[in-house]
Amino acid sequence: MGGPAMNLADPQAGYGLHRQYVADRPSMAHLARQTLTIVLAGGRGSRLGPLTDWRAKPAVPFGGKFRIIDFALSNCLNSGIRRIGIATQYKAQSLIHHLQRGWSFLDGRFNEFIELLPAQQRITADWYRGTADAVHQNLDILRRHGPKLVLILAGDHIYKMDYARMIDEHVSRRADMTVGCVEVPVAEASAFGVMEVDDQFRVTAFREKPKDPKPMPHDPSRVLASMGIYVFGAEFLYEQLIRDAEDESSSHDFGTDIIPRLVAAKGSVWAHRLRDSSVQVTDGEPYWRDVGTIDAFWDANMELTRVTPALDLYDQDWPIWTYQEQLPPAKFVFDGSDRRGSAVDSLVSGGCIVSGSTVRQSLLFSSVRIEDYCEVEEAVILPNVEVGRGAALRRVVVDKGAKIPPKMRIGFDPVEDAKRFHVTDKGITLVTPEMLGQQLHHLK
Repeated sequence: MGGPAMNLADPQAGYGLHRQYVADRPSMAHLARQTLTIVLAGGRGSRLGPLTDWRAKPAVPFGGKFRIIDFALSNCLNSGIRRIGIATQYKAQSLIHHLQRGWSFLDGRFNEFIELLPAQQRITADWYRGTADAVHQNLDILRRHGPKLVLILAGDHIYKMDYARMIDEHVSRRADMTVGCVEVPVAEASAFGVMEVDDQFRVTAFREKPKDPKPMPHDPSRVLASMGIYVFGAEFLYEQLIRDAEDESSSHDFGTDIIPRLVAAKGSVWAHRLRDSSVQVTDGEPYWRDVGTIDAFWDANMELTRVTPALDLYDQDWPIWTYQEQLPPAKFVFDGSDRRGSAVDSLVSGGCIVSGSTVRQSLLFSSVRIEDYCEVEEAVILPNVEVGRGAALRRVVVDKGAKIPPKMRIGFDPVEDAKRFHVTDKGITLVTPEMLGQQLHHLK
């Protein structure tokens, strides 16, 4: 479990820390048991458009059977962290339902738990006003559990990471705060909060979505972008949150307020690169996806249909846990020359029936039904979708529960599709039950 040992001869790999991570696994496990995680899962994810009209972004389905939040939660369990609070706010019912069904197996008798932390106005009369405020409003709960360390996570990214390595590094450095970072090209920096660091990766400045970012010391083509992952000593975190809550000028956000304030005060703030704790590395690059737009969501799902995908969902050493719905196997029926049920270069989940149709380079979530004579290509089809006889779908995302009428063609004429559905700049067509309902209403 976990990634390979660091090459301590490489200054970029070890940051000059003279210790063997693999040999320290018992101490990392001990630190993990002293850690409580807060997963920030209340965001709407407005860039996903209609996909988040009825669910928070962490509850959006991904990869055929998972939800986005499953990756952060699975990373916690695989890292040895089994005390987890989940801060929810925006349209959380789908997320809560998923967590209750799929994540209720931790045993409170061993001080293990996943605890829902909805915005309850526990301290003030406000809902969660920012990421820092979401944690501050649950200070009494944090104190009751008595952790030594607090790990704060965004619940809306896809990646595999051993958090125990980051926590161990935080303690070894005696840091006030450690920020998880991913390396991104300089050209993409304007979409992120960017850390400026010295040659030891101590943070010297933090800039939100800069137009002229400062590259990494060892790689002028890249910057360090914040992943929204933070480690604090518990008492230090409480002090900072109380101070921030009393500041009327603050927006109560870790990236906007807490990090810049600590860096300006010459606090001990360090960057931790994902590549030093990533469990999933492909072609030398750690896997991390922000599926915050429909295009990015479609791309990340389509990657899984490749012969060798960048994200290995078949890894038994670092499994992704989720709610396992009891469904029959996928079924493909009919074998005529013009009516053959088949799927090529595709992922097809349980409960699906492909009847006399061809599916190519697509990802079908559970209980999708495709009737005869359909053509489905480069499609991401969420659960419980029905595709009517003779329909054709190409480069689409079809939301849960949609019923595609017989002979409807989607993804072939972007001008016509834009009149009925949501078409992205990259030409991906999003189809929802509500859009289809309006379309059928116009046809009556």
